[in-house]
Amino acid sequence: MKRKSTVVIGFVGSQLDGGKGSVRWEKWRPSVALTQHEDTVIDRFELLFSGPYQALVDVVTRDIATVSPETKVASHHLDIDDPWDFEQVYAALFDFARAYPFDPENEEYWVHITTGTHVIQICLFLMTEALYFPGRLLQTSPPRRHAPGDPGSYTLIDLDLSKYDQIAQRFSHEQQEGIAFLKSGIATRNARFNAIIEEIERVAIKSKAPMLLMGPTGAGKSFLARRLYELKKARRQVEGRFVEINCATLHGDGAGSTLFGHIKGAFTGAASDRPGLLRSAHKGVLFLDEIGELGLDEQAMLLKAVEDKRFLPIGGDHEVQSDFQLIAGTNRDLAQEVMRGRFREDLFARINLWTYELPGLAERLEDIEPNIDYLLRAFGAEHGQMVRFNKEARDRYMRFAMSDAARWNGNFRDLSASVTRMATLAEAGRITNEIVEAETLRLKRLWQPVRDSARARDGVNLERLFGPDAAARIDPFDALQLQAVVQVCRASKSLSDAGRKLFAVSREAKRRPNDADRLKKYLARFDLSWDALQE
Repeated sequence: MKRKSTVVIGFVGSQLDGGKGSVRWEKWRPSVALTQHEDTVIDRFELLFSGPYQALVDVVTRDIATVSPETKVASHHLDIDDPWDFEQVYAALFDFARAYPFDPENEEYWVHITTGTHVIQICLFLMTEALYFPGRLLQTSPPRRHAPGDPGSYTLIDLDLSKYDQIAQRFSHEQQEGIAFLKSGIATRNARFNAIIEEIERVAIKSKAPMLLMGPTGAGKSFLARRLYELKKARRQVEGRFVEINCATLHGDGAGSTLFGHIKGAFTGAASDRPGLLRSAHKGVLFLDEIGELGLDEQAMLLKAVEDKRFLPIGGDHEVQSDFQLIAGTNRDLAQEVMRGRFREDLFARINLWTYELPGLAERLEDIEPNIDYLLRAFGAEHGQMVRFNKEARDRYMRFAMSDAARWNGNFRDLSASVTRMATLAEAGRITNEIVEAETLRLKRLWQPVRDSARARDGVNLERLFGPDAAARIDPFDALQLQAVVQVCRASKSLSDAGRKLFAVSREAKRRPNDADRLKKYLARFDLSWDALQE
C-alpha cells in the first residue's frame, strides 16, 4: 500500500520560532523541531503567517531545508491585521481552507496548534473539528531537559469523538443528572413536560438571560425556579441568593420599595435605608412570580434594571447596581395583557427570550403516579414513617385521579394536599380503601363550587372568539345572547339542527320555517359563520 504524504499546516511562531545567529540552534523551535524527528518524515510544510514576519519565515524555511532536505516548505501570507481578533482570524483561515487543494486520498494532514495566538489555535481547532481542515490536530512539546538538537515530542489528536465513548458518556450522564435534579428525581412520563425540562437544563447552564415560566397556578413554576437556582449554584454559575416574591402581594408605594429599595426619608415611614429585593439578589437569581400583577411604573423600573443592571432606589439620586438573573412566572397570557395595555411591550420582549409553558396536572395524567410515589417518600422522610397504599386502594385512587371526575383545579398543590391527608390518616403506614373513598369524596366537595361556578359562567369566551377590542364593542345584552347561541351551535350536529333547537317555539308559527337561514343571518350580524364556530 502506498504511503500517504504527510503535510503539516501551521503558523510560524513569531516568538517560539525566532532567534538570531547560530544561537538559535540551541533553542527549541516548534516548526523546525517537528522536521528533526528521525522516525517521522514531513513531506510538506504549509507555513502560514501574517504581519511583517516574511524575514522570519525565510529563516525558518532555510533551517528546515538544512535539517530535513526532503521537506518542501510553502509559505502563505494571510490578511490578518490583528491575530487576536476572532472574526479576522476565522475569516482568513476559512478563505485559505476553501482555496487549498486538499487531497485526502493521497495526503495526510496535521494541523499544528502549538504556535500562533490563542485565538489562532482556537480557530484551527474549530475548523479541523468542522472538517474544513480534513486532518488531525498536532501538538508539539519541548524536551523535558534542555538539550540542543533534541526535537522534543509531538502528539496527534483525533477529533473523532465517537472513539471517546467514556468522555461522551460522562457529559451525557452529567446532563441526565441535571435533568433529574430539576425534576427532583421524579420519573415523569409526559413527553411534552420532559422535552421542556431537557431544554431548560441546557439553557440554565449556558445562559444568564431572563426566563419566563408560564402555566396555571400550582403547575410548579415556583418549585422549578428554585431547582434552577440550585442547579446553577451546584455548577458554580451563581454566587448569590435565591430571592422570591409574588408580585400579587405588592401594592401601592410599597411595591417599588420592596423591589428597588428606598433611602431614608423617601416617604412617610421610611425611617432607614432599605436595599430592596433586586439588590438582595445580586449575583444570584430573582424569581418574580405572577409578574403580570406588577404595576406599569414598576415594570418600567424593572426593565431598566434587567437591561442595565442599574436602577434608582425610591427617593434616591444615585443609581445602584445589581447583577442578577431574572426568572419570571405568570398564569396570565402576557401577550394578551400587552394588547390590553396592562403589561409593557418592551418588558415582555425582554423577558420573552426563553419562555416555557408548564402544563397543568390535567394535561399530565401519566405523571400522577410517579408524583404520588415522590410525595409519599417525602412524607416518610419528614415524619420518619414509610407510608404505602394497599394494592386495591392504590388502584382505586388512580382510577379516580385519572378520570373526568378529578378536576385538579389546583394542579400539583391539590395532589400534594390529597396525598398528605391520606398519609396522615394511614394507620401503621397503610392507606386503605376506606381512606381513599373518604378522600375522593372530600376532593369532589372541594371542587364542586368551582365546577358550579364554571357552569354558571359564560361558556363562550368572546374575547378569544373576536379579539379583546371587538368583544368590548358588543353590548352586554347582545353578548349574553350571542354566548348562548354559540354554545348551542357548538353542541349541535349541523346548522339546521342548531336552528331547530334555537327556534323551537317561533318556528311553529311559520308555514315554511327555515331555521338554518335564520341562524345563518343572525351569525352574519357578528361576522360569524357555522364553519368558523366548528373550528
